[in-house]
Amino acid sequence: MSMSKFCASVSAALFLLVTSSVAFAQSHQKADKVLIVVSSLDKKTPSLVGGFWFPELTHPVDVFDKAGVDYDIASPKGGLPPFDGFDLKDRATLDFWTSAEHRNKLANTLSLDKVEPEKYAAILLVGGHGPMWDFVNNPQLINLVKTLYENNKIISAVCHGPAGLLNVKLSNGDRLIKGRHITGFTAEEEASRHYDKIVPFELEAALKKDGAIFEEAPIFENNVVVDGRLITGQNPASAKALGEAVVSALQNKA
Repeated sequence: MSMSKFCASVSAALFLLVTSSVAFAQSHQKADKVLIVVSSLDKKTPSLVGGFWFPELTHPVDVFDKAGVDYDIASPKGGLPPFDGFDLKDRATLDFWTSAEHRNKLANTLSLDKVEPEKYAAILLVGGHGPMWDFVNNPQLINLVKTLYENNKIISAVCHGPAGLLNVKLSNGDRLIKGRHITGFTAEEEASRHYDKIVPFELEAALKKDGAIFEEAPIFENNVVVDGRLITGQNPASAKALGEAVVSALQNKA
């Protein structure tokens, strides 16, 4: 073989190696992307903000950042969603709020009808009281959760986020959470803050009615329940551990 042909062969081999490596890296990055969904509800009463609970977004995002997991944020209406629980004394919230990238994602959330489910390896439904109104019986969210689950993706939710799992029916007609071990904001937690007078229904009872096996810890203690690809957290104190469980599930699938 002449030197020119040898060099050409080596160059071609290196080109294939580099392009295949880039393609693998891009596909791997894409496979690890999480879709975070937050509420668009402006008010839960005339004098109380609706939306999502801020640390239930920032604590998982902090975990995702440290693990190198990318994410997008979506909401029923798109754009900047309303939120509660904003406290810059919370380190994860401070880190989120002082990052232009994170702020821009929050300011420009995708509307659910614009989401391309094939881009994501997992979904995280964030709590706060808003989901009790605009996650429940939301056809776009129901279809998104169903599509992701039936394509072997991870479904996760924290606090009131599991409201978005209600009435999700799979192609075989079964409810997604029927017979599954899950958790969420408990009836006792709701009553302890007198929010039971505000919310349109009791989340714990609704999850049980859908056939879920509901697991709870003492009120406001960390509790994450993992049932296969279904991961749920009980309350705001569970948000970080939920993020860690999602990362662990992604790593185990890799």
